[in-house]
Amino acid sequence: MSGNVVPLAGGRQRVGIASLVLSGSPRRSGVDEEHVRTLASTDDPLPAITVHRSTMRVLDGAHRVHAALLRGETHIDVVFYDGNEADAFVLAVKSNVRHGLPLSAEDRIRAAERIIASHPDWSDRGIASVSGLAAKTVAAVRQRVSPEGRRSRTGRDGKVRPINSADGRRRASRLISENPGMSLREIAESAGIAPATARDVRERMRAGEDPVPPQQRRRAAVPPVTPPDLRSLRRDPSLRFSEAGRVILRLMDTHTITADGWQQLADSVPSHCADAVADLARLSAEALQGFAHQVRRRKSR
Repeated sequence: MSGNVVPLAGGRQRVGIASLVLSGSPRRSGVDEEHVRTLASTDDPLPAITVHRSTMRVLDGAHRVHAALLRGETHIDVVFYDGNEADAFVLAVKSNVRHGLPLSAEDRIRAAERIIASHPDWSDRGIASVSGLAAKTVAAVRQRVSPEGRRSRTGRDGKVRPINSADGRRRASRLISENPGMSLREIAESAGIAPATARDVRERMRAGEDPVPPQQRRRAAVPPVTPPDLRSLRRDPSLRFSEAGRVILRLMDTHTITADGWQQLADSVPSHCADAVADLARLSAEALQGFAHQVRRRKSR
């Protein structure tokens, strides 16, 4: 590989495109030809891409590679990443979420599933910050792909914290009932929760209340929702390579949001805008229903 790499300033290196691997991207829909043409049409040099050194896999910049090829170029500027493959995938997701052509909602959820598997101790918020999802959505994905979970997670600051879960609270309530003299710290360590949570459990029990707050009980009762799979539609050339088809795909992708995601959006609406947003949402829903009816009617012709 050394003969195909030319060192440049700023940590960049010039690499032959033929040596790069473009598979394994978190983007399931493949290359967006329109975006490639847009990148290739500019006279400016293409920004450096990010490549995993040990595998030569492109982590960030696949569209720039295709744009360079469309320009007739044989080499491209590269910044190498030297971590392991699991961390390389995390970097690929993080890079593709933050700039360039954004990952679809489905891609981000698939990426979160993979990160949960490779980094099970990461917190929901930590994975959310990488994947571009809401922490509540990551929690729902985790519950679906790893229902057993863990009793502690590593936050974005690197600190390991116990999970404030309903199971932990119920374990704490049993310990308090069976060992009235047990200290809060001992209860917290045995139940896998924070000392403050153990204190709250004890106070709730003294007040004759359920050790698990109502909000947590409701959350545990709601099953996670998996968004529709749009992969087959995205692969259909009749949609991918027509302007109307791309509009339809973007429209479908915009509405591929989990129940938790919709709830988070609803919670973020200011109260003085609630009526206007609700009315617009209702009109949009009616328009989509009308569109669905027209599509099905066309199929029956």
